[in-house]
Amino acid sequence: MDPQQWLDNFEAKLADLQRKSADLQENFENSQATATSQDGSVTVTVGPNGGLLNLQLGHRAVELGAARLTAVILQTARTAQKQAAQKVMEAFEPLGEGTEAMRMVSDSIPDDDQSQVDDHDYAEPDPEPEPEPARATPPYASRQMQMPARPARRSPADDDDDENQPW
Repeated sequence: MDPQQWLDNFEAKLADLQRKSADLQENFENSQATATSQDGSVTVTVGPNGGLLNLQLGHRAVELGAARLTAVILQTARTAQKQAAQKVMEAFEPLGEGTEAMRMVSDSIPDDDQSQVDDHDYAEPDPEPEPEPARATPPYASRQMQMPARPARRSPADDDDDENQPW
């Protein structure tokens, strides 16, 4: 191959990689996703890394109760995170197709069965227990606090074994 032809090919490949890299960065930045729960009570927006950007609660959200609302928020967030991850994977595909990096990105997207939330996982919490009545004396007043024992001092004979150490 002619050296000039080789250089032209190399420069063309480099320009193509630079274009794909710029496209990747732009597409990655635009890979946020928004999902709305089936009942419309919760809308979640996440960024390309899955981080929460926005959470909107509809008028029905207050009717759900704490446990059900928690489950709906988490399920909706997982849906949005999966959509964002798929967008990131699509953005990465032109540069990473067939590579170990692409496999790693695709493996990080949760399966549908992993993203399901059971309502029973979010049962209503038990009511707060009644506080204990105030005590006249603090609980530690009847016990003496004991200090931990001091470590035993080393005898001069123990120092002999240190001579063989490099420090």
